[in-house]
Amino acid sequence: MQGCHVNTPTLLAIQVGKPAEQGADSISDKPWQSGIFKATVSGRVWLDMENLAGDGQDDLKNHGGAFRAVLAYSADHYPKWREGLGVDLQYGAFGENFTVSGVDETSICLGDVIAVGDVRLQVAQPRLPCWKLARRNGFKDLADRVDKTNRGGWYHRVLQTGYVEAGDAYAILERPYPDFSIARVVDLIHEREVNVEAWRKLGSLEVLTPRWRQRFNGKADTAEAR
Repeated sequence: MQGCHVNTPTLLAIQVGKPAEQGADSISDKPWQSGIFKATVSGRVWLDMENLAGDGQDDLKNHGGAFRAVLAYSADHYPKWREGLGVDLQYGAFGENFTVSGVDETSICLGDVIAVGDVRLQVAQPRLPCWKLARRNGFKDLADRVDKTNRGGWYHRVLQTGYVEAGDAYAILERPYPDFSIARVVDLIHEREVNVEAWRKLGSLEVLTPRWRQRFNGKADTAEAR
């Protein structure tokens, strides 16, 4: 069972961006639309219940909404990616709104309540990578690499709106579910860990995105029917 360790990370950078039409690239000659291209912004940024000011999503089935208002990504992953890919990736390359130091998927847990500036957030879901991440960075197998290394990031819902700014502490105030690190939740959704009791527990947690609760309950139902 994967545990979690409490620390006080820092919000290093904030990125926002609106959905836009993208052209051909090294992976495909077909145009595509996405909000995955985010630009770093400075100063205080307003966060409401669904978005940072200036931010937006294109595919609202898989991104955005109240349970996925802010995507965070560990700054600690960037040196590994730069070395592994041979490219000087900058913050925001993984489509994240918050680039956070000192924490990653093994040390953040589902349901964590976090203070950032004036804001209170709750961790609501892991981010699973899709093909748009590959096209954003020009590496066809990037989504697969992210999945295998469990470096996808995590989404928050907003409990209290307000202003945030790069340099703010990213402080964990509450940890109701220490057994469910984001890395472990990903392993459970992919059945890299098969655990009917854990699936059923996750299916009952209201802090988790409704669609994921349905998926975990479906896994538990299928396993129990065998």
